[in-house]
Amino acid sequence: MQDIKIKSVRFDESEVQSLVAENLRDLSERYGGTGDDTPITADDFAAPNGDFLVAVADGELIASAGWRRHGDDAELKRMFTTQTARGRGVARRMLAAIEDSARDAGCRRMILETGDRQPEAIALYESAGYVRVDNFGYYKDHPDVLSYGKSLLPDFAG
Repeated sequence: MQDIKIKSVRFDESEVQSLVAENLRDLSERYGGTGDDTPITADDFAAPNGDFLVAVADGELIASAGWRRHGDDAELKRMFTTQTARGRGVARRMLAAIEDSARDAGCRRMILETGDRQPEAIALYESAGYVRVDNFGYYKDHPDVLSYGKSLLPDFAG
């Protein structure tokens, strides 16, 4: 596998927004509509209340993941791996990096929403120790939404 660098970036950078647009197209193909209407701003991912990471290989952005503070929790947003980078462990590396970022900022748990038409995402989260939690957030009342959580600190069982 080629060298992959994971780095923190501004969410509103044009190259990052191109990757986010690819993510939304993927979601739109799975669910219809615009893919995800959750209100998000660049400030959501600004320290100390968030971070946005990308994976870069051969000068190209191949994956993204961000978190934003949700009380004592970090909410995972815009987790995405490009089609050409899938199946090579990039998503697992991104998930570990975004968990580290949130943990370093003092968050106790990572929470996320995903959908029932994303079996590869569900498999990744469950294999990484995420368990179902009560639905929350923008899509909490949608029937195809699945919410997950994982403790980021060893002394927290939530």
